[in-house]
Amino acid sequence: MAVTLAAAAPLGGRARWDRSRISAITDEIGNTPEESIAFAHEYGLQFVEIRDRKGPGGAKEYFTLPEAQIKADALHFNSEGLKVSFVNTSLMKFTWPGMEPPRRRPEEPAAREKRLAAEKTRFDARMEDLHKAIRCAQWMGCDKVRVFTGTRLENPESAWARVAEVLEEMAGVAAKEKVYLLIENEASQNVATSAELAGIMKLIPSKWVGMNWDPHNAYGKETSFPDGYKLLPQKRLYNVQVKAKGVMPDSPEKEDWRAIMTALDHDNYPGKVALETHIFDGTLIAAAHASMDEILRIVRQVG
Repeated sequence: MAVTLAAAAPLGGRARWDRSRISAITDEIGNTPEESIAFAHEYGLQFVEIRDRKGPGGAKEYFTLPEAQIKADALHFNSEGLKVSFVNTSLMKFTWPGMEPPRRRPEEPAAREKRLAAEKTRFDARMEDLHKAIRCAQWMGCDKVRVFTGTRLENPESAWARVAEVLEEMAGVAAKEKVYLLIENEASQNVATSAELAGIMKLIPSKWVGMNWDPHNAYGKETSFPDGYKLLPQKRLYNVQVKAKGVMPDSPEKEDWRAIMTALDHDNYPGKVALETHIFDGTLIAAAHASMDEILRIVRQVG
């Protein structure tokens, strides 16, 4: 049984900034679903994003889990008063056949053959994986799924026509299910910056393909705000993510999230801003708390 699609409103009007506009990726605010739910309650959040489910056997992507497990967690979130705003997946985040970047180190022929075969298998399974991700989103009561654009080439723009072709095909499936595919700008991918995100969107006309904008993913490659932000087609911006390094007060990589959120409000952005803590030095949970404290402080200033 699917949870009601209460989170599905990427094209509607937006409210002023408050806690209902803030979300967080569960596996980066807790080490179990229960810890993540407790974190959300502590900060009065109404929404969470999902990506991996941590457990005794390690972390596994939600969309790859058995139906019963996904539905059980969906009911758990719902019973705790939480809605899922976005399903983060690794869809298409690998080297696509015929789009292989130069290798930094020599590769043994047998190892290369094995790798190419695995990448082809993954590419060939893309529609099956898409259906799994869509089902996961629907069971979670969500209508937005993350996708990527293939391992980055030396000239990433040369891959865009192929990327657009593949994602348009996937969008045809998503459209029938009323689920949006959101391209994320990510450093390892053929779309890494805001400028590149704006560029690829021009090649994909489907209204079912939008953007998941993460300004910190382009750190050191561009000035994401205000320069990169101004390039984005605002009507196709459906989700925004913030890294701990981009928001914690003492971070040398801190971005002006007060200005970003003010601009989003000015441009009638209807979606959420979600914390992706992304700290790997053993201080993940502490960084999540520090980041959420700062995010909510900014929300009070701009709300």
